[in-house]
Amino acid sequence: MSRHPRTLTTRRAGLKPDTTAPDGSEIRFLVGADDLATRASVVEVTLAPGHVSRPVRHRTVEEVWYVLAGAGRVWRRPPPGAGFDESTVDVAPGDTLTIPLGWSFQFSSTGNEPLRFVCFTSPPWPGEDEAVPVHTGGLGSPVL
Repeated sequence: MSRHPRTLTTRRAGLKPDTTAPDGSEIRFLVGADDLATRASVVEVTLAPGHVSRPVRHRTVEEVWYVLAGAGRVWRRPPPGAGFDESTVDVAPGDTLTIPLGWSFQFSSTGNEPLRFVCFTSPPWPGEDEAVPVHTGGLGSPVL
């Protein structure tokens, strides 16, 4: 019986986004189930200059962001009883932050170039129903 060896893929982010996230940002898939990643996924997120995302909350995933380019602002609000205050932080290349499970968040691109960051999600992103709209975000109305 002859076996054809399989190899894992190596991806390069495309010039065009693969999809638009529920928050309105552009998404480029980097690592996911097709790459045999069963416990996490990785995407590149882009938000155009002057844009403000829709505020959302995730049902089952947590995220870690690493900022690659641009400048931005991120608002995060914990669930009731979590023991943390909501906060807004400015971000720039080299910054990392977390979006813990159940926290509401919103982000904006405040510089002259798009805000771009790598987003590590655990468990892997399950689909569009994961993001729940939040009626009020800390950065104001979405601009997309």
